[in-house]
Amino acid sequence: MRGEAEEGATTIMTDLDTLARELLAGSTRALARGLTWVESGGERAEALVARLYPRTGRAHVVGLTGAPGSGKSTLARALARGARARGRTVGVLAVDPSSPFSGGAILGDRIRMNDLALDPGVFIRSMATRGALGGLCRAAADGVDLLDAAGRDLILVETVGVGQDEVDVMRLAHTVVVVSVPGLGDDVQALKAGLLEIADLHVVNKADREGADRTLGELRSMLTLLPPAESPAGPDGAPAVEPWVPPVLPASAAREEGIEALMDALDGHMAYLKTSGELDRRWRRMVGARVLKIAQELVARRLAHPAAADADVDRVARRELSPHACARLLLTRLGERTSHV
Repeated sequence: MRGEAEEGATTIMTDLDTLARELLAGSTRALARGLTWVESGGERAEALVARLYPRTGRAHVVGLTGAPGSGKSTLARALARGARARGRTVGVLAVDPSSPFSGGAILGDRIRMNDLALDPGVFIRSMATRGALGGLCRAAADGVDLLDAAGRDLILVETVGVGQDEVDVMRLAHTVVVVSVPGLGDDVQALKAGLLEIADLHVVNKADREGADRTLGELRSMLTLLPPAESPAGPDGAPAVEPWVPPVLPASAAREEGIEALMDALDGHMAYLKTSGELDRRWRRMVGARVLKIAQELVARRLAHPAAADADVDRVARRELSPHACARLLLTRLGERTSHV
């Protein structure tokens, strides 16, 4: 049995070495297989990410978020075409709603971007949310790492479109684009509660519709009500660079109108992040949030054994122990078990 286990481990390591090497060489087949690994999770997925992580950090990661029906997929397609016109390679990670029966993704975004499938400079992958909150699935960050390591210059992460809960995208993307459309009415006002503050760029899509000018004006007015962004100070105490003011841009993605201006704004934001030093600070916050989320998932996985906690839960049910005290007791026992490993 031991020999079989060792042989199996050797096979996995050989597969890992081959996959990592081919992925770094730009193989789309290896990239597709690697993304399947990270979606499945487990030790081999962690090992693959660990192998490739030192080779990341070159891509510009852009998050596209907003209400359902705002045209995020069409905008991602238009941005991919715009980036290709500028000679850049593109990765699109579209997080689709999960099927309630199979748990898989509906793959609607890949269908809408079908005309890009023949371009070797564009790689499109749908991922199921698998019940994840915040508009992003667990494997999205790992998927971005793989696309980055594979040499994609621009990575577009399209969230599932669940509204104000999509703030997780700011912990994954260097630049967050919030997409709106004319005629949202009260939904535009609701942006104040969450999405308005996380945007680095605002795009009013379907700007050929009636009411687009009003929506543009409302967004610009709301942005003036936000507290001004702080900019890092220079040696004399004055701001080293002017703080970034999120632009509000019109676009009609289906007609590919306004895309050049949006591409310029994305480049401008990345230039600002670099010159202001905000890129390093933002990256530190992003990886900190990612590490914390992984740690929370590991703890939740170890606590997901109801039988081990039945006696304590019974005490809570009898009101002999408070829920908070029970939770702390479970964590204490988890720490004790971990220290003996």
